Amino acid sequence: MTTKHFVVPASYGRSFTLKTGDLISIATPSGTQVSDTWAFAADDPHEHLSMDNTRSINSNVFVDKGARLVSNNRRLMLTVVEDTSPGHHDTLLCPCNRAIYRELGASDNHRTCTDNLHEALEQAGIKLPFTPASLNLFMNVPVSADGSVDRLPPQSVAGDYVVLRAEIDLTLVLSACPQD
Repeated sequence: MTTKHFVVPASYGRSFTLKTGDLISIATPSGTQVSDTWAFAADDPHEHLSMDNTRSINSNVFVDKGARLVSNNRRLMLTVVEDTSPGHHDTLLCPCNRAIYRELGASDNHRTCTDNLHEALEQAGIKLPFTPASLNLFMNVPVSADGSVDRLPPQSVAGDYVVLRAEIDLTLVLSACPQD
């Protein structure tokens, strides 16, 4: 088996083509980086990783080792086969976008995970008119009993990683989140 190593530059995104059975290891080099993550079926990019269906099928708002990541058609796309981080990857918060940064007072040219997704898809020859919710690997978003959420620094440490197994042929997109 050939091992390839890629670095997604800070604040940018990249697409990867995975075949059924392929494994991909996603690491956080500094321990503080979050990776917004999407998957799209190779045979129909309108079938995409779905956070609401993933929460439903796993009966959990977090993704941990063993979680089944399913599409908007509830087809199994990915399985979390290994996770060295504290886990509890976020499925609730949206990918960052220009509107969020405007609310925070950032300039209009601030990079976003939404833009990173569409740039990476375009490089893979895919154009979509929508942005699905992302799986936010390494993001620390505890949920309180009253339903409120908090945004805390990641609990992962440098070198923590998650291994995903592709259960279908797909395009995976990772965004090294540019959130300040």
